[in-house]
Amino acid sequence: NHIPRYNIAPTQDIAVVRLDQGHKHRELSLLRWGLIPSWAKDPKIGNRMINARAETLAEKPSFRVAFRKRRCLVLADGFFEWQKVEGAKRPHFIHRQDDAPFAFAGLWDHWQQDGKEIQSCTIITTTANSLMEPLHNRMPVILSEETFPIWLDPEFQNRNALQDLLRPCNADLLEAYPVSTQVNNARNDVPECVNRVKI
Repeated sequence: NHIPRYNIAPTQDIAVVRLDQGHKHRELSLLRWGLIPSWAKDPKIGNRMINARAETLAEKPSFRVAFRKRRCLVLADGFFEWQKVEGAKRPHFIHRQDDAPFAFAGLWDHWQQDGKEIQSCTIITTTANSLMEPLHNRMPVILSEETFPIWLDPEFQNRNALQDLLRPCNADLLEAYPVSTQVNNARNDVPECVNRVKI
């Protein structure tokens, strides 16, 4: 009974797919966006961990264990990016040209302290492809479906092979268009957030 979302902000729950504890079956979960490492003293650290850079996540203390053991797919059918134009930021919606849903490469972790538990995740970013470059120098890693089994399998430990998956997707796969600035307010979670506007 998934309710469509049109404007998801960090610290809110997002839909992810990961393997169950037996590593046999895929399960759909809602995890907080903003990874809180299991060793963190303060969960507010997750507010800064919404993205993990593909180039450095294998070394970063916040992400390296999750990169080895807790990889996930973050489900979406589009995302927003803000282009700096004449001192202002203009929001754009990016989606697949065929409107199909897709999966970002993600990492997840489990934090527990004083009886409180939070399961959280982050989205991995890489250098921008030619479609994204005019908007931003980074973009989320969009995985192809054939790579899902490798990415999700915690027993697959070939770091170079995993790192090789974290590349910008083909620019021809995507379309970007400007949208209303109402997306700047996370309280505006309505279909109009993804409507094309003229500029």
